[in-house]
Amino acid sequence: MKPITVIIESPKGQGHKYDFEPETKFFKLKKVLPAGLVFPFDFGFIPNTKGEDGDPLDVVVISEIPTFPGCSMDCRIIGSIKANQTEENGETVRNDRFLAVPEVSQLFKEVDDVEHLPEGIINQVENFFKNYNEQAGKKFEPLGRIKAQEAFDMIEFED
Repeated sequence: MKPITVIIESPKGQGHKYDFEPETKFFKLKKVLPAGLVFPFDFGFIPNTKGEDGDPLDVVVISEIPTFPGCSMDCRIIGSIKANQTEENGETVRNDRFLAVPEVSQLFKEVDDVEHLPEGIINQVENFFKNYNEQAGKKFEPLGRIKAQEAFDMIEFED
């Protein structure tokens, strides 16, 4: 599988969420998380893609590298957390979280599939998104995990 470019919106350890706004080409502060709730890993998107929710595909970057909003990096997709997200209005959409590792990572250089990550890392990501969505009046429901090749094949780029 070839590497894909990802853009970080909200770095790990941050207690606030940024969103990229294509119209202005800026990152805008979207929300402040409740005290004690921080992103466990970098969170961003895969440019030129669109998920069922209408936004670019979400990606969680597992890494030891400190980043910042707007950081672009080449990553390898190692899998996905298959999930449904129920919005405040009760509408449920599929909203998977792709998992990636930067090509330059040293700590995770041997990880090429979700099965190679410690179970604790996946649980941390799933629990974060459950809590994060609950705070917004939504529900995040993990449905399973998708291996690297299948996850990579699910990514469709727009022209």
